[in-house]
Amino acid sequence: MPRLLIMLKNLKSKSLIKSCSVSKKAGSFCEASSSLSESACLSPGQQDFLEAELLHKHQVAITRWMLLVLLLALWELAARFSWIDSFIFSSPSMIFQCFCSMAADKSIFLHTGVTLLETIISFFLVVVVSLAAALLLWFSPTLSEILEPYLVILNSLPKSAMAPLLIVWLGNNTKTIIVAAISVALFGSVLTLHTGFSQTDPDKVKLIYSLGGKKWDVLSKVLLPSSVPLIISNMKVNIGLCLVGVIIGEFLSSKAGLGYLITYGSQTFS
Repeated sequence: MPRLLIMLKNLKSKSLIKSCSVSKKAGSFCEASSSLSESACLSPGQQDFLEAELLHKHQVAITRWMLLVLLLALWELAARFSWIDSFIFSSPSMIFQCFCSMAADKSIFLHTGVTLLETIISFFLVVVVSLAAALLLWFSPTLSEILEPYLVILNSLPKSAMAPLLIVWLGNNTKTIIVAAISVALFGSVLTLHTGFSQTDPDKVKLIYSLGGKKWDVLSKVLLPSSVPLIISNMKVNIGLCLVGVIIGEFLSSKAGLGYLITYGSQTFS
């Protein structure tokens, strides 16, 4: 009998322990689910703020489209009622008809593809070369002090005036167009990136050096991670500048492309 009582007590204690562990797990699960539900729920103030932000974005998008439609409508009306000379200024409807005719014979896609390819190539080269040059100037402050005046002068040169010289130097080919596009964006990009690299947080740089790090550690752990927004914003500017440079080159040295179409249209009034 005593042994049976002891065994029954042990079984009861084990069952109590299991039930307690199960209840604890269930309680923790309930607490987790309640915390998730609480985190998923937003206060009325937060909901109002999110709704106001969403409404603001919709208003901005709608206003942009309305402004574009308004400008096109005014342009079309001015051409229809002879407020402006439609032969010189054209009109949206005439441009649309010309686009449809060029899309029918697929010539517009050829010229757009040529310009797009030249822009992508020049943009890629500008990003790689400018980033490498800015890092080189950051690694060598002496070299930066020597070359900075020359970079400023090269950046201030009128690129459209250099295009005829590039044709003489490089010939009438696609390489000239790409070099013209690179010359428009490269030097300003190098100056912008180098200035941003030079303004890296000095406290973080000192911390790396105090922990025994080298300049390569500063580059990989501080400079590049903190300069990602600068590099991206610089790329946004460069893509537009490369397109402008490509069209400038196509004005003078091209047999296809949007710049060629602009020149051809201005000569034939089409």
